[in-house]
Amino acid sequence: MQLFNTMSGRIEPLAPSDGSALRMYACGPTVYDYGHIGNFRTFIHVDVLRRYLKQCGMAVRHVMNVTDVDDKIIRNAAIAKVGIDAYTKKFEQAFFEDMEALGVERPEVVPHATDNIAEMVTLIEELSAQGIAYQADDGSWYFRIAKFQEYGKLSKKDFEGMEDGARIDVDEYDKDAARDFALWKSVKTDANGVREPAWETALGAGRPGWHIECSAMATKFLGESFDLHAGGEDLMFPHHENEIAQSEAASHQTFARHWMHVRFLLVEGRKMSKSEGNFYTLRDLLLKGHRASAIRLLLMSVPYRHQLNFTFDGLAESTHAVERLRTFAERMRGVFPEGLDVELAQASEKARAGYDAALSNDLNTAEAKAAIFDLVRAGNSAADAGTLRAGNAAAILEVLERFDGVFAVLVDRDAEITRAALAWAEREGRLEEASAEVVAMLSLTDAAIEAMVTERTKAKKMRNFARADGLRNELLAQGIVLEDSKDGVRWKRK
Repeated sequence: MQLFNTMSGRIEPLAPSDGSALRMYACGPTVYDYGHIGNFRTFIHVDVLRRYLKQCGMAVRHVMNVTDVDDKIIRNAAIAKVGIDAYTKKFEQAFFEDMEALGVERPEVVPHATDNIAEMVTLIEELSAQGIAYQADDGSWYFRIAKFQEYGKLSKKDFEGMEDGARIDVDEYDKDAARDFALWKSVKTDANGVREPAWETALGAGRPGWHIECSAMATKFLGESFDLHAGGEDLMFPHHENEIAQSEAASHQTFARHWMHVRFLLVEGRKMSKSEGNFYTLRDLLLKGHRASAIRLLLMSVPYRHQLNFTFDGLAESTHAVERLRTFAERMRGVFPEGLDVELAQASEKARAGYDAALSNDLNTAEAKAAIFDLVRAGNSAADAGTLRAGNAAAILEVLERFDGVFAVLVDRDAEITRAALAWAEREGRLEEASAEVVAMLSLTDAAIEAMVTERTKAKKMRNFARADGLRNELLAQGIVLEDSKDGVRWKRK
């Protein structure tokens, strides 16, 4: 497995340093709101890496944190007049529901910031003992950047001549500014005399800064030095740079040997933002009638180091691609004459080799997908020509199974996922956001569809073609497409 290392700027081998399991840490969600498609592009590409490593026989120990205390959470919980635990629980549950909908596997370890305060305090005390952490007049603790000579080595930023002692204590700040950053924030009281959430510790009453959380949890569960750290490119500076500084200053070891960063996405050629009107959560898209499988395929269709332009035309193409893959897989499960067509057998092996070569070379998802669609074309052509044999179908299904072990789009759970989104919208009073097509499509249960299909079959046998056509059109109006074949009638949701 070869993967680009942001630290070195080169594609390098990725393997467990201890010869056992690859230890990887990926920055998880800050659970103050619903996740958007930019967030999920990163999580999906990390999932692709995780799945492919496991598919190749490598054991993986994957840790992903949940940030359940920070400035936004405290501010939003206060507005909602609830505690931070109650506030974050809702959005954490939604996050993992969305991850499951998108086929993202759950990491082995999912620690919460608020469960690891003691480890953060210990790390800050270690930095203080070395003269790197200092306490300000208000009781907050800061990391003195000037004491860490390699600051900027990940982001390749030059901080020569930066002002010593200039501090920043908020979690949202200038991505180009280098300032001593907060390790521990002393407890504050708002204008109404309400005290923000705080922990009583040896550092004083307060709460952790954002960056210290990941350092403490990564080293607790993976050791002071581990194999891979992953996240979105927006986290490279200052978050990951600060993680490196505080971790390596304390341990005097390399924090992470390999760094993976996933590029931003654009939406219809523009930066995604609420002010632009192009900001989408997964739930927004599901309620518009788009499929979770197609969203997953589109978000991974462009390799992780390249910018993806998310468009609705592209989403329609991904929907068609998923349908094509599923139809092809179903076709390959049919009955074919015994034997093996040599040319098609070679095409199967070529597709498998191309898929592996692409993913093992810096996770080139575009080339891996292309190799599989070459096989789809070859398999369909052989089936149409009558040259496809049972041995070929079995070999093709093995390649598709390997492909789906990473891409995870062949199993059709789309209607179930959309139903869940519709139920959520109803509970949240947001049902008006669902498209009429979604509401109509989900008004029919699978059992009801099967009953109508059976009735249509009976009508055709009775030569009541008007009734049969009426049932087909009724189903089509509700998003159900019927496919007549020699093996019977199949149906699917549009």
